[in-house]
Amino acid sequence: MKTRVFSFGVLLVLAALLLLGCGHNGGSLTRAEKALINGSDSLMRVLTVADSADLAVLRAESVDFSAADMASPEFEALVAKMKYTVQDPSQDGVGIAAPQVGLNRRLIVVCRLDLPGEPFEAYANVQIDSLWGDDIVGREGCLSIPGLRGNVCRKEFAAVSYTDPAGLERRREVVSGYVARIFQHEVDHLAGILYTDRTGEVWEVEE
Repeated sequence: MKTRVFSFGVLLVLAALLLLGCGHNGGSLTRAEKALINGSDSLMRVLTVADSADLAVLRAESVDFSAADMASPEFEALVAKMKYTVQDPSQDGVGIAAPQVGLNRRLIVVCRLDLPGEPFEAYANVQIDSLWGDDIVGREGCLSIPGLRGNVCRKEFAAVSYTDPAGLERRREVVSGYVARIFQHEVDHLAGILYTDRTGEVWEVEE
């Protein structure tokens, strides 16, 4: 059953890419995107670089959500499923981006280790406005690149802006340290950039 769902999901991903096209600045979710969101269970399939169709999605530029989409049940479902997926023991991550579950949309989920309870929070139409501070080298992994780790240089501070789905207002906050690293890693995904593009120091690990 899962195998059939996963295969259908890959077809939907490819259809979504065709419908979105290149240079699209955002807009309503396509039928293919909605089908991908609604067709998965709580645990979504995480795309990996080992699959050529997956890699095409992971390397594509992501686009914004429309205001209507952020008020839709599909958006709410996508956020919930991304949060469930990144926290599932099979993944056990600290962040995930929408392209990793098959949608080239500007949405990420980040574990806010700097907040009480360390909640996983979603950020729509997110971007990094500025980076500053020391260059810090740290170890990173990626749910889409299983079995590898690498040392990546990131900035100490990041100013992040995003759209609050409730009021559709743009919000901005500054994050630092490891949380800033997570934001930089996940926002890179929205531009089709993988952490392995930013380092030559990568090694294999046992999952």
